[in-house]
Amino acid sequence: MSSQPVVFKDRTEAGRRLADALPALDPAETVVIALPRGGVPVAVEICAAYDLPLDLVLVRKIGAPGQPELAVGAITNGDAPQVTVNESVARHFGLSRQDVEERGYLLLPEIARRRQSYLHGRTPLALKGKTVVVVDDGVATGATLRASLAAVQTAEPKRVIVALPVGPQDLAEQLHDLADDIICLSDLRYFGAVGGAYRSFPQTTDAEVRAAIDHFAPRAKA
Repeated sequence: MSSQPVVFKDRTEAGRRLADALPALDPAETVVIALPRGGVPVAVEICAAYDLPLDLVLVRKIGAPGQPELAVGAITNGDAPQVTVNESVARHFGLSRQDVEERGYLLLPEIARRRQSYLHGRTPLALKGKTVVVVDDGVATGATLRASLAAVQTAEPKRVIVALPVGPQDLAEQLHDLADDIICLSDLRYFGAVGGAYRSFPQTTDAEVRAAIDHFAPRAKA
């Protein structure tokens, strides 16, 4: 991570810089997994640079009672949904792990709907024995990223690389049990929020996500 603040023009530039920072990747043995929606345009640049297939991990924040924007945890899609709990926030609201899980399970139908919307019923790419590059446009608390990595790990990849334009200084400590390598270009403390690391940070649209999947998915079938 740079000791100086790194500011990106937009997600596309951030993706290109991450592609330059990654080690050499074998297209036959590597899959890129993006966290939609914002992680997709970042991941697209990595896929383009290395001719890699793209898939998504769908993850939703589990909101606190009465404060839906405050995450008490996160949950991913899949045959075995993964829940991570923000212990300090959960304690503040008097929630047990079971309470958080139950709140998360209520989100599964919406996660399934989004996956269908983005992927049109495509089967998830096989990750077993592969190098998996997990990409987002930035991380603040890490709750959704931890849930995503936990889901990826259930597929038994050979190696997991986290690639982020911006994240907290203690990211390696947070994720040491779920990722083999972490590439993060800029320190969140200089910006206060992920969007502060970008000159242009519009919301990524569903149409952009679908277009990215449609473009890179055929490479996965070859």
